Amino acid sequence: MGPIAWRTPPLHYGPWELITSLLAEGLTERGIDVTLFATLDSVTKAALDGVSPTGYEESADLDGRVWEALHVSHVLSRSGEFDLVHNHLDWLPLAFSRHCAAPLLTTIHGFSGPSIVPAYQRAASSYVAISDSDRSPLLSYVGTVHHGVDLTALPVSLSPMTDLIAFGRIHPDKGTDLAIEIAARAGRRLILCGIVQDRSFFEAAVEPKIDGDRVVHLGSVGPADRGRILGSGAALLHPIRFAEPFGLSVVEAMACGTPVVAYRKGSMPEIVDEGVTGRLVTDLDEAVAAVEGIGTIDRAGCARRARERFSADRMVDDYLTIYRKIIS
Repeated sequence: MGPIAWRTPPLHYGPWELITSLLAEGLTERGIDVTLFATLDSVTKAALDGVSPTGYEESADLDGRVWEALHVSHVLSRSGEFDLVHNHLDWLPLAFSRHCAAPLLTTIHGFSGPSIVPAYQRAASSYVAISDSDRSPLLSYVGTVHHGVDLTALPVSLSPMTDLIAFGRIHPDKGTDLAIEIAARAGRRLILCGIVQDRSFFEAAVEPKIDGDRVVHLGSVGPADRGRILGSGAALLHPIRFAEPFGLSVVEAMACGTPVVAYRKGSMPEIVDEGVTGRLVTDLDEAVAAVEGIGTIDRAGCARRARERFSADRMVDDYLTIYRKIIS
């Protein structure tokens, strides 16, 4: 059961849809009979079913509350046809989990706040965390599965680089303004990529700094360009202000050979191997120093470690192990 905010796989933004797609395609390639419940314009080798014509974030005519409810209802009406239903749609399906005729597994892609935890506590579902740091002490888990990425879309780039990259939604949580300050203090050009999720923050703290020279904003970057752009930086800046559950762009950059300078919050200590795939820092001064010394990290070694740890194939293997445990 995939999310329906965006198409699967997404054309631009849509991390939950991206992971759902990689998993569905990987399972199908292994010979598993998979039905992907997603938007009807989704693209997959699995059987596709759903009710929403497109992502509700992509159409002003669609009310997300209505179409998510219709989507969940449709999946549950067919749940008796499957050995297992894998939920990637956050808390809403959990409210109706006792109507699911097959075992239900939910990947928790992150908690939007403590107020939604009761939906998880009361549900008849098994849970997977996407990082150990994002586990709630109030829940029991069948495992942690770090996300995997499509390595074929992430070419390794070993040439020396000078620009810095900040890749992700423009929002205070992501520290876009901090990335601009780090780049300025380090004397580097910054390439910003991502949707504007907080318009007031963008207009007040980010847009005035975008000059097309030292700070460039490329907007939302789709899958066709992600690898090229992420591989073109000396480092990816990730000065987050929140406990990020995972961070796909971090892994994608490292897989291209681009080391990461990340604030030591949330899952970053699990994902970034200090001195191999990046540097973990606590403030602006440490971040600037890390940028200045980033050339000491071997880009080939960075790419090799990330590709060993975060392939889509490894993610599929991990989930198959959990599926078998639940079904047995």
